[in-house]
Amino acid sequence: MLADCHVHSAYSDDSTYPMEQVVVDAIRLNLDELCFTEHVDYGVKPDWDQPKGARFEDGHPVTNCPYPAYFAELSRMREEYGSQIRIASGLELGVQTHTIPAYEHLLREYGSQMDFALLSIHQVGDKEFWSGDFQHGRTQGEFTGAYYEELLRVVCAFEGYSVLAHMDLIRRYDPTPEGPLSFSATRDVVAAILEKAISGGHGIEVNTSGWRYGLAGPQPTDDMLRLYRDLGGTVITLGSDSHRPEHLGAYLRLGKDRLRSLGFDSLCTFEHWEPRFHRL
Repeated sequence: MLADCHVHSAYSDDSTYPMEQVVVDAIRLNLDELCFTEHVDYGVKPDWDQPKGARFEDGHPVTNCPYPAYFAELSRMREEYGSQIRIASGLELGVQTHTIPAYEHLLREYGSQMDFALLSIHQVGDKEFWSGDFQHGRTQGEFTGAYYEELLRVVCAFEGYSVLAHMDLIRRYDPTPEGPLSFSATRDVVAAILEKAISGGHGIEVNTSGWRYGLAGPQPTDDMLRLYRDLGGTVITLGSDSHRPEHLGAYLRLGKDRLRSLGFDSLCTFEHWEPRFHRL
């Protein structure tokens, strides 16, 4: 089983990769399954049909995934290519505590058309990590701790997700020259997050883009994966976080090898929100 469970197409604001081309490329790469997980980031992006107030890039408003068009094309892809590859339907939810009601409304409206949802923390207090706005004026310990504290608040208040995506994402956006904080500095809050996720039947993602971004391994780190294992966690997906052709399926086999080396014996895909386990 080779499944890429974190894939973006042109329905995400930061990709121009046509959905049909993603599917064709996945078949060429001999993937058994892929799951589209288009971006939704309430608080910093409006919906596609209400673009007022959106920031503009290259002359276009930056908005959330246009849900009706996305689900319609995905359905067409399943009809046309479903005999060659399984195509799952998902979204990547960039949740903040104050935007939880918007996501609950979204899932009431579209959840029946979905198989899967990633839970990500891309910003806190509507301050973005990628731009450095969130980190500005904070010490390394402060912005790292604030990231995990927000994730803990979200998982304690929101159940509408399948797995936690790139759980240590803040490492990727850590601007300090000495590198990210040691795992011991955040272990307690990470353990609380994982315990809450496990108790709710949720899992975590091994995001292979960490290799692409020069992090010397996937996200999260081996330390976090070992902790998840020791706490009894078993629900794990693999995803490339693909936005371009050269990203699709990248490092998935390396990710599987990493999981085996850490003592895991299966990975998951999702169908109608339920995990399907596949032996490693």
